[in-house]
Amino acid sequence: MTASVTIGEFSRLTHLSVKTLHHYHEIGLLAPARIDASSGYRRYETAQVPVAQLIRRLRDLQMPLAQVRSVVEAPDVQTRDQTLRLHLDQMERELAQTRDVVASLRSMLTLPAGELAVEYRFVPSFRAYSVTDRVHRDAIDEWCGTTFGLLGEIAGTYGISAASGATYGDEFFTEDLGEVVAFLPVAPDQPAIDRVGLTDLPASYFAITRHDGSFKDFDRTYGALGSHVAEYCEIAPGPIRELYLVGPGDGVDETEFRTEICWPIQRIPHLKG
Repeated sequence: MTASVTIGEFSRLTHLSVKTLHHYHEIGLLAPARIDASSGYRRYETAQVPVAQLIRRLRDLQMPLAQVRSVVEAPDVQTRDQTLRLHLDQMERELAQTRDVVASLRSMLTLPAGELAVEYRFVPSFRAYSVTDRVHRDAIDEWCGTTFGLLGEIAGTYGISAASGATYGDEFFTEDLGEVVAFLPVAPDQPAIDRVGLTDLPASYFAITRHDGSFKDFDRTYGALGSHVAEYCEIAPGPIRELYLVGPGDGVDETEFRTEICWPIQRIPHLKG
C-alpha cells in the first residue's frame, strides 16, 4: 500500500529541498500526487520516492533537465536505459579529456621545455591521392579517423608505402573552421580512382620538427616551431603540413606516434653557428 506524505516529509525521504520540489512541480518534472484544494498543500506518495531519487542522481551528474525528463518519462525500461547510457558515455569522454588536460598541465609545471630540433628542407612538388574538406576544429579527430582510414585502405590495396599527411589552411586555426587536405603521396603516373581526388602539392621550403607522442600536447610543439620560424626565418604563404610517420592508422599506442610539423618558409636561413 502506498502512503501519502507532506512535502516536508517527502523532502526528508528524498534529500530534495522543498524549494527544489516546488521547482520540479512548476516545470512538470515531478508533480505531487495531489494538492489540497482549500489549503494548496502538496502531498506525495511514497511510490514517488524512487523517481525523486533517480532525478536527484541525474542532476548530480549534471544531466540537463530536458534529458532528465526524457529518462523519467521514458515509455519503457529499454528507452530509459539507452538515454542513461548515452549520457554516461558522454561523461566518460569528458572525464578522459579532463584527465588529459590535467596531465598536460602537470607536465608544463614539472618538465622544462626541451631544446627544439629544427631541420630545413626543400620538398619538391608531388602527386597525391587526397580528400579535401572544410573541417571544424572540434570535429577534426573524427574526420581524420574516417579520412585516413580510407587512405590507409587505398594504400593497402595499391601497395603504397609512403607516409600520409595533411595540410591545414590558416582559417582552421584562426576561425576554428577551415580547409584541410588529407593526402597520400603516389607515383606521378598513378591513375585516378573513385572516392578520392588526385592533387599536385606544390614545392616549398619548410622548417620541420618532429612531435613524438600523442596529440594532447601538440600545441606546445606548434608554439615552439612557430616561434623559431618567426625569429629565424621568413614565413612563406601557404598551409602548414603535417606528415604522419607513425599515426593512428598504424595500430600502435598513441605514445608511439611520430609526426613531422612542416612550417612553410621563403628560403633556408643562414644561421650563425
